[in-house]
Amino acid sequence: MTALNTYAPLAARILIGALFLVAGLGKLGDVAGFSGYLASGGLPAFLAWPSVIFEIVLGLALIAGFQTRIFALLGAAFCIVAAFLYHFNPADQMQMAMFLKNLAIAGGFILLASVGAGRFGVDKA
Repeated sequence: MTALNTYAPLAARILIGALFLVAGLGKLGDVAGFSGYLASGGLPAFLAWPSVIFEIVLGLALIAGFQTRIFALLGAAFCIVAAFLYHFNPADQMQMAMFLKNLAIAGGFILLASVGAGRFGVDKA
């Protein structure tokens, strides 16, 4: 169990952080299109750039283990908001799968917030 407790936070940070880093970098290719997507969920289009920057910074911070607890809580909130604004559609099975995926990632973030960066992070706690 000691090895699991030692390496699990690192693995979780890398896996979740990579998801957000790649997603944020991918949105850089079409910020205007992403702006339209944001507006379709009821958020103002001007939040596209802050959202893209947030995803990139979140991914990098998690991978590095920097301010893990704070970024994990912010990430959980981000996932829950995105789940309800963009994926909650009980009539569409694919959207409900995406909804549950976002909630599951939020759960992972909450666990990271509770355990911190672990041994192999800038935070070391």
